Amino acid sequence: MGVSAHSLYEWRKKYASDVSKGGDQADEIRQLKRELARVTEERDILKKAAAYFAKDAK
Repeated sequence: MGVSAHSLYEWRKKYASDVSKGGDQADEIRQLKRELARVTEERDILKKAAAYFAKDAK
């Protein structure tokens, strides 16, 4: 094919690092989804508490 061994080595090294970055992104996405769920739950609780205390104030 006319490709040197050095070129193949460099391509392999580059491709391997790109694949490992993909795993890091997937981990970060999972972490961010968990955090979003937690923050959304906290927001909903605070909305309910605000509505409850607003009723008591009247």
